[in-house]
Amino acid sequence: MGCAAPLVATDIVLPEGPLLRCADCGQLVSQASAARYWETMAQFDRSDFNQPAGRELERRFAVARRRLGTIAMLLAGRPAPIRLVDVGCSRGQFVQAAGGMGFEAEGVEPAPQIAAAAQAAGIKVHQGLLEDIGFPAGSFDAATLFEVVEHLKAPRTLLDECHRILKPGGILVISTGNAASWTAAAMGSRWDYFHMAKDGGHISFYNPASIRRLSANCGYTVERIETARVKFHEKAETPAWIYAPGKAVAELLNLPARLLGRGHDMLAYLRRPAAS
Repeated sequence: MGCAAPLVATDIVLPEGPLLRCADCGQLVSQASAARYWETMAQFDRSDFNQPAGRELERRFAVARRRLGTIAMLLAGRPAPIRLVDVGCSRGQFVQAAGGMGFEAEGVEPAPQIAAAAQAAGIKVHQGLLEDIGFPAGSFDAATLFEVVEHLKAPRTLLDECHRILKPGGILVISTGNAASWTAAAMGSRWDYFHMAKDGGHISFYNPASIRRLSANCGYTVERIETARVKFHEKAETPAWIYAPGKAVAELLNLPARLLGRGHDMLAYLRRPAAS
């Protein structure tokens, strides 16, 4: 994040060891080994990975349309079509949704098999790392990083490249978990987002303050940070008589969590300044 503050051990103890917390911005960092990291990242490079259907697919497209609507609002006044790149695009569903809303969209995906599956479906996806693709400077009006930064030990390389390929005044959208959420506070090491076996490659856990610090260090201004959702139990691991009342209480807390920045899903809209 660019902080010079020390990392201190927390009481959130995982198989890889206690999470470490930055004493300044509150960022949480895993102690996972490189071998463990790459072992869990393998789950993302399967041709059958990420194939939602039915109501789940409809839900994802509804979420995508809401996010695209916000991007369009933040870029109001720009000539159409809005050019967008989705980095870490997996099978390219967000690219598809953007195209359906009139965006000129393409994706970048490092995992070879899943990128090939997207390409076979006729979606414009480049295989590789964004910094290796070589887009010309100022190519895009918007870039998106959905569930990407938590996988990165050194995110500045990626955010600097996004800054380079964005047009002045362009928008970068980041989604990630919120380690300052009520969910993280209540569940601690039980929160599945912290577990590499369940969410492969998760090694860096943000909060609104650390997102703001990272954004400023990479030359962005923050347009808005939204958080949503609260939970106290994992459904598959909890008896129904405990899960049901816990879920009811969590749903009552969804609105205050959103208002206070304590939801566990975090979405940040950043802008490359027009003068940069």
